[in-house]
Amino acid sequence: MDKEELFLDELGYIKDENYQEVLLKIINLLPEYWFEVAASSTGKYHPEYALGKGGLLRHSKAAMRIGYELLSDPCIGDKYTDREKDLILMSLLVHDGLKLGLPQEKYTRFDHPILMGKFILDKKDEIGLNLEDATFMNDVIKTHMGPWTTDYDGNEVLEKPKTKYQNFVHMCDFLASRKCILVPFEENNISA
Repeated sequence: MDKEELFLDELGYIKDENYQEVLLKIINLLPEYWFEVAASSTGKYHPEYALGKGGLLRHSKAAMRIGYELLSDPCIGDKYTDREKDLILMSLLVHDGLKLGLPQEKYTRFDHPILMGKFILDKKDEIGLNLEDATFMNDVIKTHMGPWTTDYDGNEVLEKPKTKYQNFVHMCDFLASRKCILVPFEENNISA
């Protein structure tokens, strides 16, 4: 699988060439299951395009595409710097990169937002991110679940979004999981 070719559209959404390289490094470090599993094993929480083989990848691409479209609207996008936009979009693409944990477990890890955010922080030097940018990505990824912060036993595990960046990432992930919003895909790439 040529991962760079698989993400040509998404890499094109990132303005800064250094961030494009960082994103490709993150993608190459993610477990293979991210490219293969469905976004939802039950189909209860995601639209049809996010089900089946490659569904999690398509969900991730859809979240990023939704973010890109929203940030392209000056009424929304002008509230963010180019750096913030790039980091938000990068975070959206990889927000569920460790959804089944590391190493891979059978079911979704409820704390996967924390795992993925920490993964970015831990790998910051290897992927070429400074501490400020890695912290930004961690902060928006770890809160992407929005109001769903308690695990199956009722324990408060995740933080709710507080900043405009965290809320934006949550909103895009939420929209990408709605069955009423269909994102077209052609051979795993979002059609233009």
